Amino acid sequence: MKKIIFLAIFMVTVVAHAQVKLTGIVKDSIGEPLEMANVLAIDKVTNKIASYGFTDEKGFYKLNVEKNITVLLKISYVGMQSADFTLETKSADIVTNVMLAFDNALDGINIVSKMPVTVKGDTIVYNADSFQNGSERKLEDVLKKLPGVEINDDGEIEVEGKTVEKIMIDGKDFFDGDTKLATKNIPSNALDKIEVLRNYADVSQLSGVQNNQDRVAINIKLKEGKKNFWFGDITAGAGNAPDETLYLLQPKLFYYSPKYTINVIGDVNNMGEVVLDRGDIRSFSGGFRSQSPSNGTNLSLASAGIGFLTANARNANRIETKLTAMNFSYSPTTKLDLSGFLIFSSNSNGQQNNVTTDYVDSLTPNEYTESITDQTSNTGLVKLSANYKQNARKQFNYDVIGRFSNEFRTDGVESNVLGIITEDEKSTPYTINQNFSYFYTANEKNIFALEAKHLLQDEDPFYVASLENNPSNNDLDNNDGFDDTAEELGLDRSNLFYNLEQDRRVKSNQLDVKLDYYNILNDKSNLNFVVGTIQSKQTFDSKFFQILGGGSEFTPTGTIPEDDPRSFTNDTEYGFSDIYAGLRYRLKAGIFTFTPGFTVHAYDVQNTQYETAIFEDQFQKFFPELSIIAQFKQSESLQFSYKQEVNFTDVNQLARGIVANSYNSFYYGNHELDNAHLHNVNLNYSSFNLFNYTNVFARLNYKKTIDQINSNTIFEPGSVVSTSSSLNSPFDNESFTGSARVGKTFNKIKTSLGANYGYSKTFQSLNNEFNTNKLFSQSYSASVSTNFNKAPNVSLGYRLSLSDQDNSSRDAVVKGVTNAPSISFDAYVWNSLTIRSDFSYNEVKQDGVVANTFESLDASFAYRKNKDAKWEYEIVGSNLLASGSRASVNTNNIAFTINETFILPRFISLRVKYQL
Repeated sequence: MKKIIFLAIFMVTVVAHAQVKLTGIVKDSIGEPLEMANVLAIDKVTNKIASYGFTDEKGFYKLNVEKNITVLLKISYVGMQSADFTLETKSADIVTNVMLAFDNALDGINIVSKMPVTVKGDTIVYNADSFQNGSERKLEDVLKKLPGVEINDDGEIEVEGKTVEKIMIDGKDFFDGDTKLATKNIPSNALDKIEVLRNYADVSQLSGVQNNQDRVAINIKLKEGKKNFWFGDITAGAGNAPDETLYLLQPKLFYYSPKYTINVIGDVNNMGEVVLDRGDIRSFSGGFRSQSPSNGTNLSLASAGIGFLTANARNANRIETKLTAMNFSYSPTTKLDLSGFLIFSSNSNGQQNNVTTDYVDSLTPNEYTESITDQTSNTGLVKLSANYKQNARKQFNYDVIGRFSNEFRTDGVESNVLGIITEDEKSTPYTINQNFSYFYTANEKNIFALEAKHLLQDEDPFYVASLENNPSNNDLDNNDGFDDTAEELGLDRSNLFYNLEQDRRVKSNQLDVKLDYYNILNDKSNLNFVVGTIQSKQTFDSKFFQILGGGSEFTPTGTIPEDDPRSFTNDTEYGFSDIYAGLRYRLKAGIFTFTPGFTVHAYDVQNTQYETAIFEDQFQKFFPELSIIAQFKQSESLQFSYKQEVNFTDVNQLARGIVANSYNSFYYGNHELDNAHLHNVNLNYSSFNLFNYTNVFARLNYKKTIDQINSNTIFEPGSVVSTSSSLNSPFDNESFTGSARVGKTFNKIKTSLGANYGYSKTFQSLNNEFNTNKLFSQSYSASVSTNFNKAPNVSLGYRLSLSDQDNSSRDAVVKGVTNAPSISFDAYVWNSLTIRSDFSYNEVKQDGVVANTFESLDASFAYRKNKDAKWEYEIVGSNLLASGSRASVNTNNIAFTINETFILPRFISLRVKYQL
């Protein structure tokens, strides 16, 4: 980290030494300083921007320009006459004070349009061409260069520490705002302006009665030449790998007009380039977001699907991807907008892992496994939406989104404890979501918002496992690792294999309706009354059985748990009802906005097992909440929030019968589980200063959970097979997290420093004994990147991660350290050749001993005749160092594991791209 910081300081010093400062104060005609006035210096020889900036709250500006040039200094402020000065920069700094007269907005607007960055209220506008040097290809490449904008490790866009929730193009949602699809596919040469919309509100009627400080969206303005024409690119490629022939075809086509839009994205490749993985597909919400705050009830429907592993180039040794995605929007009238998308994704991949597991329980043997996994996920997504805005007072929205999947997974495992195991899983789940909303402004004092969501979900995972067995040693001390568990499960132990099968079916039907009424008392305050309900019904049916040698089914009768043996079938119905009402009062007083409130809930929870009602509970809850916002400046705020909430489980944790999660993990539910009660406190600070291009954000969170739902895990003595159930912890779980980042741009150099802290104290039951797990984690990051127009650009990064885990079941604290430096390079030379490379190194230490090191190098060389050329030719190399595997270390209250994952080999491919 010290080297990176020193290099950043050195680069800034070198650049600053060759420059002259232009400073001054801008006032209006009565002598008042003008904040956020635009200051632009244009090189009169090249007619290009030499520097730009803004005035601070005192009207002060400061620009750095090269020595020995002639610049035209333009100073403007919307609503006032602009001022122009011709200056010759020598070696001395220049001071120019300016007084602007009222009445001429037009010149100011013209000058603003040339500025690389401008601010219009809550909107930050970036001129895309000002941040491109020719090496950029997609939106992601440009976003990384914008002051105040970051792309995190998960590929999400962050502005002032807040995650961007959607991306639009000319005001139209791009695939309902999905940011990952947008950043990876929208071509950079189509960008005119990038508008960051802070305090974003989907419904304009509610913008003045809600707190939207945490909401951020991005709108892309296209260049004029890209409207009413098809644009995009088509890429085809081929290459060689050690064991296969590589192929790639990626068409990306876009059409935008005022009346309709069409986006088409295709992808077929086996090079490990995944546009949307299974996790992205399953989390695809279709862009729907409730317009009113959460009302304190969290009812999460857990997935009963198979344990499908997310694959990428860093954790899989085979990836084959097929993607077809089409998005459209159509506006038949000025009042009606129709839109939708159709996505089909097929991901097939293979993974190979070697795992060493050191269990906390002294009676559980340490285990070493080698596994090979093949999995395929075929998923279709379809959505249709309608938005009807009758007038400024009435708006109707409706959308329906369906997800349909067909998934397969096969595992071959060799364990030093259990021997050879094979597993097969398959599932064909589907989910249908419908959303309806109606917004009505009765008059200037009264606004109504009705929202309804309906979810229909069906999951049918089928599981098969086969374990080796020697029937002759079942009752001996050196019997097979699964024999004792088989006896407790009541299995037939006379066969050469334990062939186990399980069929599950989980159906969910949930309705969430709420009505908000906003009464505007005056221009400083309003009331929000809310009434609503959540109605949920789930059914859970399962059957676990053994296939004997002749192919017949055998339903075992086990002794798990000993004090209350459970069946191997489930027939469970779970009903949940929440009827609530609430009140919030919003008051603006100076720089502060206060929003106290509360909700009152009437709950009715019941579950029926084997057609017998065995549990029902009716109770009431009162949840207070408070939000305080201090808006120091337009771009600087401090937010505090406190909220009480409850977490309810779903039917998966309530079903009493035994369920096989895997061959070595069995679970039975607890029908008497209670809800968990949460206290949640947040403090957020954000600042974006365009005067000195410094952005700062910090976040603190404290969470206390009462009656946390935890698991009680019991290992079979001498085996690695466990059974578990859920229970409400008698102890309170606590966590404290903090994060901060400071970013600053020095002319063409962008720097960032970040830190994350976390402390958690949790309780977990192992072999019927509660143990305390304390985890303290820290991470520090530093980065510096350049954005020169002509010279090559480099980006340096370093991340240090530290973790200390103190588990009461262990004798010592487990300490982990991860060092992860990285460097990337890109250059656009001879106005035709783009060179890129990315290198990263990762070193993991556990208790001072190096557990694993991993290094990766990717590079590409792309040639096109000029920036406007239709054809481009590219050589791409990935994993050029031919790293074979990487390892990860994980510690929890049950075990310490080292997982070695084999990755894709070295790939070299030749690609041809045609630009429309």
